[in-house]
Amino acid sequence: MSMIRKTAALAGLAGLALVLGACAKGPEKTPAELEVLRAVGAQITKRRSAAPPPVQLTRALLDKQSQAYIEVTIENRDAKAYLTRALTRRDSSPGTVEVWRTQDNVSLALRSGMVIATRGLGGGLLSAQVPAADGAAGPARGGARRYTVRAKGNGQAILSMACSLQDLGPEPVEIVGVTHPARRLQERCEGSGGVVVNDYWVDSRPGRNQVWQSRQWAGPETGYVRIRQLRL
Repeated sequence: MSMIRKTAALAGLAGLALVLGACAKGPEKTPAELEVLRAVGAQITKRRSAAPPPVQLTRALLDKQSQAYIEVTIENRDAKAYLTRALTRRDSSPGTVEVWRTQDNVSLALRSGMVIATRGLGGGLLSAQVPAADGAAGPARGGARRYTVRAKGNGQAILSMACSLQDLGPEPVEIVGVTHPARRLQERCEGSGGVVVNDYWVDSRPGRNQVWQSRQWAGPETGYVRIRQLRL
């Protein structure tokens, strides 16, 4: 069962318990007892109208999942979601493309761990040309970048940037109880989109082409997204 389905199931069980309690029959109540029951009922109603508490994310819970998961946080909205991998493919450009999706069809596309498109976020990133290389995770070099973003009236705008790439050295990253050996790569891009700084924590072990964590710009409206690879 996925984390999202588990949350829904817990909420459903709680609601069922309240309904069963309300339907139970018993002896006649005195006026004093009825007042207590009304007070308890008001508290239950108040609790039911509140948002359910978030599921505590643990490594044990992740290990029970059958699918790969990433965690995506949109910084300017303080919004967090868990996405499953819907598609993996190769095309004429270097690097592997992965499409990650939520249950309500919001999606994020990555090429070698770099954001190349978003859907369902509003003002989305339609496409991005990124410096990918086969057999490498994250940006392979500096140079030109081009972002195509949605503009007003269903139009498009192209933002061109020039980027430099710096290896900031070893920086292990801890993700829900597991520490991954990694190097931090940082891109600094300047151009029509202003100044953008992207950070990638890339597995430092030979042959492990994996971006474990990143902070990337996904267009003027979405801003920066933080991505963590929870489960492969």
